Amino acid sequence: MFGIIRPCRNRLSPELRESWLAHLCGLCLALRDDHGHLARVVTNYDGLVISALVEAQAGRSRRSAGPCALRGMQSADVAVGTGARLAASVSLVLASAKVGDHVADGDGVFARAPMRGVGRQVARRWAAQASETGLDLGFDTAVLVDAVRRQSSVEAAAGPGSSVLTVTEPTETAAGEAVAQTAVLAGRPGNAAPLREVGRLFGRLAHLLDAVEDLAEDRASGAWNPLVATGTTLEEARRLCEDAALGIRLAMAEVEFADDRLVHVLLAHEVRESIRRAFGDPHSHTPPPPPGWQPAPGMYPPAQPGPHGPHAGHVPPPGPVPPPSAPGHGGPPEPPKGGKKGRRGNEPPPPGSGLWCWPKLKQPPVTRGAFLGCLAVLYQCGTCQYCCRDPYPGPFSGKPREAWCNGCDCGPNCDCNCDCCGCDCNC
Repeated sequence: MFGIIRPCRNRLSPELRESWLAHLCGLCLALRDDHGHLARVVTNYDGLVISALVEAQAGRSRRSAGPCALRGMQSADVAVGTGARLAASVSLVLASAKVGDHVADGDGVFARAPMRGVGRQVARRWAAQASETGLDLGFDTAVLVDAVRRQSSVEAAAGPGSSVLTVTEPTETAAGEAVAQTAVLAGRPGNAAPLREVGRLFGRLAHLLDAVEDLAEDRASGAWNPLVATGTTLEEARRLCEDAALGIRLAMAEVEFADDRLVHVLLAHEVRESIRRAFGDPHSHTPPPPPGWQPAPGMYPPAQPGPHGPHAGHVPPPGPVPPPSAPGHGGPPEPPKGGKKGRRGNEPPPPGSGLWCWPKLKQPPVTRGAFLGCLAVLYQCGTCQYCCRDPYPGPFSGKPREAWCNGCDCGPNCDCNCDCCGCDCNC
């Protein structure tokens, strides 16, 4: 449950965007208030869905927060209450499991015995903090911890011919119980059953999408991947994801909400967008040609010129990009007068310059251990990289991440004007 829901600012109305950021900041501050500043590193997009679900059922609960670097040193109203605290508890359990996996696999800095001890200590502390908050809310996080611990044995038993859903079952169970608890906190116990189904299918989706996004890297490194281990094709994985997205929508229709606009966007539209982002758009044009492919002579007739140049349906053939001096190639655009090349005076520096020269974006991504990763988190927070550097490297994974404020991953078929008011989910 780390990062499959990443709403673009253009896909949210101003009111819903403000509400989404209120839950994100509320989760971060709940982690700080209950568990200290270090716990804020586990803030993630998907965890705030828990907070949003509680508010959608119980009504808005906000407080005013002071200036923050990630908000451009501006104050804001942030989500507060049991929803934000439950989201913090769930995020800590998942982060504890993630650190534990890195320690068990000896990844990066955890390959050394002293750092493995530090990693185990951090994982145990986060698990204990999650349990403390959960018990205060009447939620036993043991069910989450048990599901996480079973994951390694489930993966060890999986092999060619096994169902990939057997591998995703622990994630489904953990997510289902966490989401069902939102109904209890909101005082709507009748919502628990359909919300448990929402969480279960969301957990399945998160696990499968994570496997798809890591597939190429895992194959190159030889790391374990559920799709490779079970022989599941990408077509089958996509079918399972589409079925899960449909199931989430159907289960959400059975839940009684006070205001479901934001959670509808996150769990209906943004879930669909996450599938498109991982697998590609099935309605896009033909796939790109293989490396080294060149068109045969006469395969592409020249475009017929019209009053405004080549006709609109003309698609140029793939091939090498002509040099700037080639006929018909206008060369690079002239830099704007009175300013630096490629920038306007009020634009932030491009990714990787100035205070953003570290950490660097590298391909393939370079992972960092616990110590350097924590330093990267603190430095990136202080220099507003999470908010304004787009893309910025993940502090631990090194993978490109979208900026919270500037990111836009709208596809060619995206309707950026949809605010989901009265939406029937047929778009």
